[in-house]
Amino acid sequence: MALTDFDRALIAATQGGLPLVARPYEAVGAMLGVSGEQVRQRLSSMLDSGLIRRIGAVPNHYRLGYTANGMSVWDVEDDQVQALGQRIAKLPGVSHCYRRPRHLPEWPYNLFAMLHGTSRAAVEQQAQELAAILGAACRGHDILYSTAILKKTGLRLKN
Repeated sequence: MALTDFDRALIAATQGGLPLVARPYEAVGAMLGVSGEQVRQRLSSMLDSGLIRRIGAVPNHYRLGYTANGMSVWDVEDDQVQALGQRIAKLPGVSHCYRRPRHLPEWPYNLFAMLHGTSRAAVEQQAQELAAILGAACRGHDILYSTAILKKTGLRLKN
């Protein structure tokens, strides 16, 4: 899909994030000389077409006090992973949850859920809650803790 000049300007105006104001689309529109509704509509059509995947907040968990961040990985029965993953994804401490293929025999895990806490003990408590929900459908799990922030950026255009 070819980008229009307006698309390029819109991406350039938002690639550092939306302005932290009460009406961010209007603020972006003012920078571009269009209405906030035009910005909202174009972003919506970019989402619908798959040009962009999502519009969402990208918090720096460390700056918010959540210094223990762990990707919990789970070996869940394949016939139950979809339904159980949907339940896990709704939990307040889970920022992302998704299914991934196993790579046996080294990697038996097929459900991933990112957990955030103010300590490793808090993350481990959340993992216990997930284990209780997964019940007998779960054959094993682990927690892989973050040691650095690798990416906190959105869409970027190359010149």
